[in-house]
Amino acid sequence: MEIKILSSGCWRSKDLAKRVEEVVAGLDRDIQVDIVEDMEEILKFNILRTPGLVVEGKLLSSGKVPSKSQIKKWIQDLPAE
Repeated sequence: MEIKILSSGCWRSKDLAKRVEEVVAGLDRDIQVDIVEDMEEILKFNILRTPGLVVEGKLLSSGKVPSKSQIKKWIQDLPAE
């Protein structure tokens, strides 16, 4: 599974990255987390504000930091590889 954090380097982006890493560490799944800071790449997801959370190519959140429980739910709702 691939997760991308669309980041501008702001504190919200860093907070989202930390939450995602904490959630992923507690799951028994093969998950790759990438932080994307290239603006051209970020704009491909049509977001107006960072941070953005992309799971398996689908933008699930932008402009806010979802709770750990919400992040975990999104990940667990996707089928395991």
